[in-house]
Amino acid sequence: MVTDRQVRRLKMLSKTEKTKAIAAAKAGMDDKTARKYLRIGKLPSEVKKAHAWRTRQDPFAQVWEEAKTMLAINPGLEALTIFEYLQREYPMRFSDGQLRTLQRRTKAWRATEGPAKEVFFPQEHRPGELSEADFTHMKELWITIGGELFDHLLYHFVLTYSNWETGTICFSESFESLSSGYQNAVWELGGASKKNRTDRMSAAVNKDCNPEKFTKSYHSLLRHYGVEPERTNPARANENGDVEQRHYRLKKSIKQALMIRGSRDFSNRNEYEQFLRKIFDQLNLGRWQRLQEELALLRQLPARRLNDYKMIEVSVGPSSTIHAQKNTYSVHSRLIGEKVQVKVYVDSLEIRYAQKVIDRLPRLRSEGKCCIQYQHIIDWLVRKPGAFENYRYKSEMFPSSYFRMAYDYLKQHNSLRANKEYVRILYLAAKEGESVTESAIRVLLSQEAAISAKAVEEVVLQNNQLPSPTEVIIKNVALSQYDELLTIGKEKEVAIHG
Repeated sequence: MVTDRQVRRLKMLSKTEKTKAIAAAKAGMDDKTARKYLRIGKLPSEVKKAHAWRTRQDPFAQVWEEAKTMLAINPGLEALTIFEYLQREYPMRFSDGQLRTLQRRTKAWRATEGPAKEVFFPQEHRPGELSEADFTHMKELWITIGGELFDHLLYHFVLTYSNWETGTICFSESFESLSSGYQNAVWELGGASKKNRTDRMSAAVNKDCNPEKFTKSYHSLLRHYGVEPERTNPARANENGDVEQRHYRLKKSIKQALMIRGSRDFSNRNEYEQFLRKIFDQLNLGRWQRLQEELALLRQLPARRLNDYKMIEVSVGPSSTIHAQKNTYSVHSRLIGEKVQVKVYVDSLEIRYAQKVIDRLPRLRSEGKCCIQYQHIIDWLVRKPGAFENYRYKSEMFPSSYFRMAYDYLKQHNSLRANKEYVRILYLAAKEGESVTESAIRVLLSQEAAISAKAVEEVVLQNNQLPSPTEVIIKNVALSQYDELLTIGKEKEVAIHG
């Protein structure tokens, strides 16, 4: 087949060569073909006829009207669904290999006769005008702290003009997380944009049945910074497109950095936060010029931050527990019947009574969970040991696996007194120390000695003679070792299959 390039070369050579035959030979085509293109004065692409005829009979010609009616009624139908329907209605008429033909016809119908598709209109971003924020789950990165999976979220904040971004670690999509994340971002930035947009997260946006678009807490937060709140429409993630796209790119950058680091495990949370900070700094480095344009137009920050906690007042029930944020926590039994103030922070609860801090508890994640500390109730539990058998929060009464092993031993060897003996062991742990009591249980188990409250107490009194537990060291696994395994696997596969 003669190409346009050959014909162009032919035209040039025909002006310099003695004969057309020599020009044709040097252009790489037959003499007759060369004379044809010189005569018509057009390129092959200009004389080529469009392929508008069928090379074989259309197998769907007789049923296409039926298929088209189905598409008109429900444009979302896939070609595969229609094809399977036709195979059922017309047995032995359509083979699986004809599916592709129907798919092409369906695609052509959608483009020429189908319903209009949604149009996305590119927006012009102006400096200092808009920021976007959203929560994103980080579980897919499999980050571990001290060898344990660190299941967390990230409050992700982005300026839409410069794409400057930052983030704050959190554990739920609560208002406290939102408030802390937003304030961390604007104070790190040194200013606030005119508007801030979120999706329809419950911490910021009311349900449609509510006359107010935004929650009072969120509206108060943004009013404190002079920022106008915005929300996306239902099922329109593209309206928060900048931050959604940054979710993907940020996680991709984190994955690459983890590969270079060679481990996904961090010794503590602070080390992991420093790791994230370096990634944000690196990503923002190339946005410095556009960021300067934004900084000149950002709103000035107020004199101080708003409090990053929610204050609630709850009553302490007869079980020495309180209910906060749809979870249950124990407090000291002396507070039963009293009302206490609870400061709910992002990851902790501060219990206050008579304007004094009584206790600090770790905040539970999600809902319907409980945090019961045996120290709060042990004084009365030791007086009522029979209540332990069917205690609703019994599973919370085992500080470690050794305490559970001690209880299982007591149930097996002295079931009638098991609850009383175990509660006395818990009482001993509360008075003498949990770690030394656990060590005493460990010694008795290792010596296969009988376990009782008295036996544990005797060992506790000799704590200076307790041997230290066996230290188990688990080295971090380098990701490069997996690459070596894959390489070895490929070499074996090549060796087997030649």
